Amino acid sequence: MIPYKHEPFTDFSIEENKQAFLEGLKTVEGYLGQDYPLIIGGERIMTEEKLVSTNPANKAEVIGSVSKASRELAEKAMNVADETFNTWKKVKPEQRADVLFKAAAIVRRRKHEFSALLTKEAGKPWNEADADTAEAIDFLEYYGRQMLKLKDGLPVESRPGEFNRFNYIPLGVGVVISPWNFAFAIMAGTTVAALVTGNTVLLKPASTTPVVAYKFIEVLEEAGMPAGVVNFIPGSGAEVGDYLVDHSRTRFISFTGSREVGTRIYERAAVVNEGQIWLKRVIAEMGGKDTIVVDNEADLELAAQSIVKSAFGFSGQKCSACSRAVIHEDVYDQVVARVEELTKELTYGDPTDQNNFAGPVIDQASYDKVMSYIEIGKEEGRLIAGGTGDDSTGYFVAPTVIADVDPKARVMQEEIFGPVVALTKAKSFDEAIAIANNTDYGLTGAVITNNRDHIEQAREDFHVGNLYFNRNCTGAIVGYQPFGGFNMSGTDSKAGGPDYLQLHMQGKTTSEML
Repeated sequence: MIPYKHEPFTDFSIEENKQAFLEGLKTVEGYLGQDYPLIIGGERIMTEEKLVSTNPANKAEVIGSVSKASRELAEKAMNVADETFNTWKKVKPEQRADVLFKAAAIVRRRKHEFSALLTKEAGKPWNEADADTAEAIDFLEYYGRQMLKLKDGLPVESRPGEFNRFNYIPLGVGVVISPWNFAFAIMAGTTVAALVTGNTVLLKPASTTPVVAYKFIEVLEEAGMPAGVVNFIPGSGAEVGDYLVDHSRTRFISFTGSREVGTRIYERAAVVNEGQIWLKRVIAEMGGKDTIVVDNEADLELAAQSIVKSAFGFSGQKCSACSRAVIHEDVYDQVVARVEELTKELTYGDPTDQNNFAGPVIDQASYDKVMSYIEIGKEEGRLIAGGTGDDSTGYFVAPTVIADVDPKARVMQEEIFGPVVALTKAKSFDEAIAIANNTDYGLTGAVITNNRDHIEQAREDFHVGNLYFNRNCTGAIVGYQPFGGFNMSGTDSKAGGPDYLQLHMQGKTTSEML
């Protein structure tokens, strides 16, 4: 087995790579506007009602119309998954892992096509789309290897005259509810973590990005996944999501999305419904309000670059995005001035154009929400860059910086999920860490400093699941920086980490007297 090494990012300054991406865009443009079925037990089912996926950079362009699951079809999918579990759980872990390795090879061959689809369907600029696809490949490779490590269980002690074993067995049917912001990576990662551990899956992808999920199911089928192991059932949260979360045969729910939906799922999953003989497990990755702290012994250029890159990459639509910076008063004016300069240099627009650093936000509701927060920000602080939007052809919001904000202001406390960053000052490093910790969330954070004592203090006191020193606060790599957060950021289920697969299994002890 080749040792795990993460998939490299594409260098688009090389002409050959640039041409390959443009070819990917052509491929995707060749199948825009098609109709897609549900997939239940390998059967393609077309429904009257459709989710219409459109390009957020060009509202008139339809990416595809995807059949929408009803409650009856969700029930059918549950029955298929429940039945398939009886055979899939007995398939050797090596065979399940081989499906992931083969799928990784297929995606690698079609890498620029998948990235181009993300550019069209999710509005991702080239580099962001490329990183999303690379991360999907990483999840396939990493979880396949992790399963091979766990397949024989873990060692436990035995005494004379007895032999003890500790093994992992799968849980059952998992409902995977995936997000639109990493429409490929997180959708694929959460799906295959459940699949490789021997569970069957009901996949309900985000309603705004279902086509990339459909294309991934095709990859899994080509890689040898049996019918019924993963069932593709997009639909509304109210009609299908709640029904499956409540279902007595649902064994676990793997959710990535907003705090509001995540807490609701957690609450519903706690109810033991009629016929249910287990406590459901919930794996939840929710929001963030992530802070970069800059002290008075920092590289100020690095600080400004880190804030801008973390705040505006993919238009701030990452749960890990920097949405607030806390800057020591001694260097505050210098950093703010440089952040303003860098932000005003950014280009944003149609992400198919390689020259645009940022693209659109995902849809009208997102656009309206971000623009309303900008209005709040103008009242709460000093607008120094951006502040404008245009939703005539796509959902474009200018990268926006609001300075001189009180730490308790709404734009410092509430998750905006758009290209908006708030800046505040602190009198000391202690105060900066206190401000960084003053939200309900605890996902990512960064500290820019050359003071070793401050690094150690932050390592201990800055309460986030992923803390970075002297770099941006986004871009965790599978197997390198296991990803997940504290408090209202979720269950700290570290995706891409050494204990993630165990969340999809249960330990079984067997003890034999000799």
